[in-house]
Amino acid sequence: MKVDGQEYRTIWMEGTTVFMIEQNLLPFEFKIHEASTYFETCFAITTMIVRGAGAIGAAAGFAMAQAFMHAPAEGYWDFVMQAKEEIEATRPTAYNLFYAVDKVFRAGKNSAEDAVKEAQLIAEEDARDSRLIGKFGAELFGDEVRILTHCNAGWLAFVNYGTALSPIYMANKEGKKVFVYVDETRPRNQGAKLTAWELKNEKIDHIIIPDNAGAYFMKRKLVDFVIVGADRIARNGDVANKIGTLEKAIVAKEYGIPFYVAAPTSTFDLNCHNGMDIELESRSEDEVLYQTGIDANGNMSKIRVASPGSHAENPAFDVTPAKFITGFITEKGIIKPFVQSIKKICKTE
Repeated sequence: MKVDGQEYRTIWMEGTTVFMIEQNLLPFEFKIHEASTYFETCFAITTMIVRGAGAIGAAAGFAMAQAFMHAPAEGYWDFVMQAKEEIEATRPTAYNLFYAVDKVFRAGKNSAEDAVKEAQLIAEEDARDSRLIGKFGAELFGDEVRILTHCNAGWLAFVNYGTALSPIYMANKEGKKVFVYVDETRPRNQGAKLTAWELKNEKIDHIIIPDNAGAYFMKRKLVDFVIVGADRIARNGDVANKIGTLEKAIVAKEYGIPFYVAAPTSTFDLNCHNGMDIELESRSEDEVLYQTGIDANGNMSKIRVASPGSHAENPAFDVTPAKFITGFITEKGIIKPFVQSIKKICKTE
């Protein structure tokens, strides 16, 4: 995607260094963050310098490759195994992370060079799959469409293109009239900060709405589709995604609005039988109690927005049961949320 006329990917690796867009600074500042070791890449994943299912997967794959490249001759495998454990502990809900680490680890058993090749291949496949998701998803739309989305599942959440936003980008390029309702997505406001920034860059009509306003717009028949991304999809079609997704799915079902989940097959976890098996990450209460933005002087600042002395719970994800999902938009086409459909589309050649 282009930023100020220059093409960027969300994350890439050159030599032993991983480069990524610093997402915590957006939309107020655009900066490239560098991670020279697997530990620094882990830090970037944990602190959400890089975030989103596909981008986390790419980062984890690169981190695993960095571990192989930096492992000392003495204690080589102890170093690699310790690195693998640390990488997998960074974001436990995102399945793309485990998918990438496993593939790079197996390749690295042959050589560090093979680990690097596999990590680069995973990033390339992520970009390719996201583009295909856009192609299939755009076929759902007529000449005019109004879409509600939640969190950020755009190109910032993947290596390029994204998932939930990819069909929007494709439809826009095809000349369709697209309008997007952007959930702010508390508490980190990935919608208000990141999705809105992406759509503005692409000159796509949109408006930011409070998380609790979705039902208001759906009831008034102002939304044609709800499209979201996913962090892990169980074999029965249950979906773990950013907290608040479940509410949108229930409301969409009530008002007869199609609810689609856009995700590559690398997000499907066939070893996870249903949503009850998914480990859901919780994050610091500070994300609820404080907000970060720019003040009147243009300086980045953090302020408390909740009552002093009160505490908060901050679940990062919820699980949407398959019964609320109209279909999955994947790089292999659109499927229904049924076990057999999922197993068939995830079957490796």
